Amino acid sequence: MNSKSRILVVGGSGYIGKRLVKASLAEGHPTYVLQRPEKGLDIDKLQLLLSFKKQGARLVEASFDDHHSLLDAIRQVDVVVSAISGVHFRSHNLLVQLKLVDAIKEAGNIKRFIPSEFGMDPFRMQNSLEPGRVTFDEKMVVRKAIEDAAIPCTYISANCFAGYFAGNLSQMGTLIPPKDKVLVYGDGNTKAIYVDEDDVATYTIKIVDDPRTLNKTVYIRPPENIISQREMISIWEELTGKKLSKTTIYAEEFLASMKGMDYAGQVGVCHFYHIYYEGCLTNFEIGEGEEEASKLYPEFKYTRVHEYLKIYV
Repeated sequence: MNSKSRILVVGGSGYIGKRLVKASLAEGHPTYVLQRPEKGLDIDKLQLLLSFKKQGARLVEASFDDHHSLLDAIRQVDVVVSAISGVHFRSHNLLVQLKLVDAIKEAGNIKRFIPSEFGMDPFRMQNSLEPGRVTFDEKMVVRKAIEDAAIPCTYISANCFAGYFAGNLSQMGTLIPPKDKVLVYGDGNTKAIYVDEDDVATYTIKIVDDPRTLNKTVYIRPPENIISQREMISIWEELTGKKLSKTTIYAEEFLASMKGMDYAGQVGVCHFYHIYYEGCLTNFEIGEGEEEASKLYPEFKYTRVHEYLKIYV
């Protein structure tokens, strides 16, 4: 009999969600994926879900507009992992997560809930700049609902997704490395933390049955991936054999760039400011009620930044 928890992934066709499904299957968990009719006629997402089914996952139909269907889905599993779309400031996302919390509370059988966070720790970002702080404020609303409902949980802080922050050498407005010139934030020496998204998923699934992580925040801080922007640029230059022209952009100038941007752009600027000018990912020590993933699971070989950047050469 499989002693591993039955895991329901909510948002399994999304950016992190699809990786969580694959990691759950790879780790041998009975894996359930929420199939939502409100996704509409998205053939790519449907085919992705069907591919999971072929690999052994069970698709469970439920809608956030149908509370009873959510209850039925949740009662089939032991753990719920939410990976609902994290496109910045999303009031719809907040509403959906609160509906999920209500259903988990009523079902009463879930031994671990991992809400959709995975970025900067919102608890440490409550004094962040507007409008970027809306992301963190909404996550704290969800945390309060979880804790008020006394739902066993783990919060995951995965820092910077490599696909969004490393592959482009931390340049806004692109997902690929610059060819000739690169913007450097301040002196470029502030440390940030970059994590391969597949590694985020693997660490998350390892956490679900680990009593050491229950009701705690787990930071994914692979030690060799705690590097500055200048260090990352140097890695890229070594890989390509080409020096980039570097232009310094100072904090005031960077914040001023928000003028004329749409809301999403302004949120992005705020987040980049806190990461690259204030060092919000690395300016604190992990303390009581917190754990670090690579220390918990030293046997797991995480992807180093230099390995990740090789795919772009």
